[in-house]
Amino acid sequence: MAKTGRPKKEIDQDRFEKLCGLQCTKEDICDFFGVTDKTIDAWCKRTYKESFSVVFKQKRGKGKCSLRRYQFALAQKNANMAIWLGKQYLGQKDEPEQQADSGVQIIDDL
Repeated sequence: MAKTGRPKKEIDQDRFEKLCGLQCTKEDICDFFGVTDKTIDAWCKRTYKESFSVVFKQKRGKGKCSLRRYQFALAQKNANMAIWLGKQYLGQKDEPEQQADSGVQIIDDL
């Protein structure tokens, strides 16, 4: 007896992983491949033996590493990026200049 029903939609694994790396949402990924969220969930279970959320968390790490690499490269040419990275990773912060107190008080006798 022949198998009936709709054939399984195959999803390009390399493209899927790249979309995860770009931090695309599940909805974005579904739209890109023209499938439903149930199809993505079933495909992840077949391909990775894990749920979409687990796979997404694993695959988005590459995107974060790439973003950090680009930020650090940009910091060599852009002072604002260097300052921002210093605040994020080195605990640096902007503090207003402290003015020394001259010890003089003005008393208003009116």
